[in-house]
Amino acid sequence: MMITHFIFMSSSYSLGKRIALDFIVEDEKIQSKLKEYLDRITEECGRDVSISTHMIQAEDTTWKSVCKSDHFFKGVEVIESLDKFIKLIKKDRELEGIDIAKYILSKIKCTQLKLQKLVYLCFADYLCDTGKKLFTDSIYAFKYGHVVDTVYKRYKKYGYKPITEEKNDINSTVPEMPAKSRILFAADGTDKMISIETTLKKYGQLTASQLVELTHKESTPWTMTPKSTWISYSEIKPEMIKMYHKFEKI
Repeated sequence: MMITHFIFMSSSYSLGKRIALDFIVEDEKIQSKLKEYLDRITEECGRDVSISTHMIQAEDTTWKSVCKSDHFFKGVEVIESLDKFIKLIKKDRELEGIDIAKYILSKIKCTQLKLQKLVYLCFADYLCDTGKKLFTDSIYAFKYGHVVDTVYKRYKKYGYKPITEEKNDINSTVPEMPAKSRILFAADGTDKMISIETTLKKYGQLTASQLVELTHKESTPWTMTPKSTWISYSEIKPEMIKMYHKFEKI
């Protein structure tokens, strides 16, 4: 007798793998619950969340039998509860500055300085167009410019040199598709990607010096914010960006 498995699948970028919930369809009770579970996932994670559903016949109730029946499911991590499944997806529905940085590096060769400026401009353009944050990091006003914390921590070792880590065979810094998929998976991912592409089209070909000149001139958010010190960090508030970003557009 074959066993019917009903599977919810998604991706976890924090785990770096596909994830699944596996239900054994053995009576009408579980069948009636499946729609309830899907409704809860989309309600808590967003109606645009990427979820796929699968029904498959396997030899027994184990996940090993599912993989044996269809190799598509190999390498997928089965999550033990609906709550944990939702928690993992929700975590990936928000972006950090490093996610934007990785996508930029897949398209443009940057120093840390140029990268910080482009990440900031992507944030500022999206914020002013939508009223929403592109990513969760705060942006700080340091003596020599904008600092997005996750970007700085990842690439500070390069100083003023071009960032060269994670090169692939075609000699770009980061493979584009994984970086792009990460953004598209986030809430409003398509809108965010369109905004990022528009920003990079405007500013991506400028040098680091030109970007500094653009963002450091009078009445821009950076110049209007007190500078961070070793005692405390000064955040460039979203409200400040909304008010003064217009002065740093080309």
